[in-house]
Amino acid sequence: MKFCWCTIGVKDLEKSIKFYKEILGLPVCKRFSAGPKMEICFMGEGETKVELVCGSDYKAKNDAKAVSLGFEVKSVEETIAFIKEKGLKVDDGPYQPNPHIKFFYIKDPDGISIRLVENL
Repeated sequence: MKFCWCTIGVKDLEKSIKFYKEILGLPVCKRFSAGPKMEICFMGEGETKVELVCGSDYKAKNDAKAVSLGFEVKSVEETIAFIKEKGLKVDDGPYQPNPHIKFFYIKDPDGISIRLVENL
């Protein structure tokens, strides 16, 4: 079995696409209408994708406190500087719980927690 995607219900598809593209570097790989009042956008490369779903017919059941997406970065310090340049704030951290990993959190436009991880 392999993991395919994580679905996130979003309020503003354009704002979410911009965040995942500009901040996390995920390209749009597929975008389509799923009915008269719903649009879906898959983002990412490789096997695992982020699926953004937006529309009045889709009732998101996101519990932003229960979901966290992790993305690997080359440098926590450089990524924090980049995040601040983009006008975002670090939500929590950085943390280094052991000598092999360092990470911090930001929020996406819908309050989903994004963990940015540097493997040391």
